[in-house]
Order: sequence, then structure tokens, then C-alpha cells
Amino acid sequence: MKLSKFAKYSWFVLGFNLLVILWGAYVRASSSGAGCGSHWPLCNGEMIPQAPTIKTLVEFSHRLTSGVALLMVVVMVIWAFRAYERGHDARKGAALSMVFMITEALVGAGLVLLEYVAENKSMWRAAWISGHLINTFILVAMLTLTAWAATTSERLKIRDQGNITVIYGIAILATLLLGISGAISALGITLFPVQSIAEGIRQDFSPFANQLTRLRIVHPGISIIVSLLLIYTARQVVSWRPGDWTVKIYHALAVLICTQLVAGSVNLLLHAPIWLQIVHLLLSDLIWITLMLMVFNTLTERAWRQAFATDISATS
Repeated sequence: MKLSKFAKYSWFVLGFNLLVILWGAYVRASSSGAGCGSHWPLCNGEMIPQAPTIKTLVEFSHRLTSGVALLMVVVMVIWAFRAYERGHDARKGAALSMVFMITEALVGAGLVLLEYVAENKSMWRAAWISGHLINTFILVAMLTLTAWAATTSERLKIRDQGNITVIYGIAILATLLLGISGAISALGITLFPVQSIAEGIRQDFSPFANQLTRLRIVHPGISIIVSLLLIYTARQVVSWRPGDWTVKIYHALAVLICTQLVAGSVNLLLHAPIWLQIVHLLLSDLIWITLMLMVFNTLTERAWRQAFATDISATS
């Protein structure tokens, strides 16, 4: 399959945004979120920080890369509206990517201005982090939609798809819930580090423990349940909408989920070193992108017509 220049660019934009997301995770894990103080968009009241500390450099570099990502999406939107006709999914995906890129910046600004960074241990910070996670996932989904539409030239059809949309809806909501629990768990690990599993268990069940430590204990259980749900969903979709790409995506999703479960277990055993937290997040993003690709590939007009024709022949 030969990709157009726009398709290559849109996949590149998606990849660059993944790097920005991972660097943002490093900002949180290294407690560098207050590196620019409570100033935004300035850094410690300056356009370019003078005599910056390491944490200031980490936070400032994240802001710079986020700004570059924003400009790249602006270019993508203009290009999409020039290259594709009205109603094309590449246009829709690019426009929605711009919307959620802006809200991503606003949520990030809110975290800084409200000082929900560094050592802040409030539940309001957890709420904002959860909103940030949801917005990031939706942004990644829209970037994926743009790249997919430019690559395949397929047209999405959401209505009249039957039970497949229901099972997808449950899987997507469950994945978002898992992401929220993971974000809160990572925040608890950053704010309340432990040196052993036993210490972590004592901390989690202590009557004097912060609510963030109590919430992080549910994440492993949720991850197992949602992983099984995603594999079940993918198997059902393969049976309902068989095809070479559907099977390939299913296998990729299964491998990523199994790898993620192993990475999560090792992360727990090693007391969540920063590098492994970032690997864990990368796998989460790749699972989300793969799930989105399965959704997009099986909710097309062509897939709907094929399924409809199969149903008619089976009942005749």
C-alpha cells in the first residue's frame, strides 16, 4: 500500500504526539511539573527561563514540544481541508484533533495555574489528571482516525451496525476507566513511593493513608478485567467481521495486552521506576491506538455491506 504524503505526515504527527505524552509522564514522575512555577504560558515569569534548574528545563522542554505538536496539528488541519472533499473522515479527524489539542493545552495550563503539580496531594489533582487522561486518549483517537482515513480512503459508518457498536462502546469506556485508574495509581506512586511490596500494602491499607494510595490498589484488578474484556471483544469482532486486517489487528492487540500485563507486574515488583512507568504508558497508548484501528476498520460502509450480505445469505 503506497501512502500519500499527507498520510505519512499524519502518522508522523501521531508518533510525535506519543513522544510528547511520554515526556509529559516523565515530567509528572520526576516531580518537575512545578519547574516553571505557577506561570503559564511563561516559565517563572519569563519567555525563556534564565539560569534554569533541571526541573525547569524538563518542564520547559515539555512545553516547547507541546507547542511544536500544536503547530504540526495546525498544518495537518490546513492540509486535510485542502486535500480532501467535504465530509471526508480525514477532514473530520484533523478538525477534531485540533479541538482536543486545544483542550489538552487548556487542561495542562489549568494544572499549572491551579498548582496541581509537584507535591500537591489533593483529590482535585486526581480529578484534573483523570480529565487530562481522557482528553489525551480522545486526542490520540482523532489523530489515529486522521491517519487511518488518509491511508485507507474508507468511510466510517457508525449507525445501524448492530451489536458491534455496543460491544465497542463497553470496551472503550472500560479502557478509559482503566486509563484513569492507571493515572491515579501513577500519581500515588510518585507522591508516596515505597521500597517494598510489603511497605506498599501497609501503606495502602493504613487507616491514615492518603486517598490516592487507597485508590492505586484497585488498578491491577481493573487491568486484568479490562484486558480480558478487550481480548473477548476482539475475538467477537473477528467472528462478526472477518478479514485479513481484522485478524492482524486482533493478534497485535492480544500481544500488546499480554506484554502490558507482564510490564505491569514487573513495574509492581520493581516499585515503579520511572523508565518502566514510561514503558507502561507507551504500551497503554499502543493498545488504545490498536483498539481504535480495529474500530475504524470494522465500522466502515464496506464492512457493513459485507456483513449485511452475509446475514441475508445465512437467512435465505
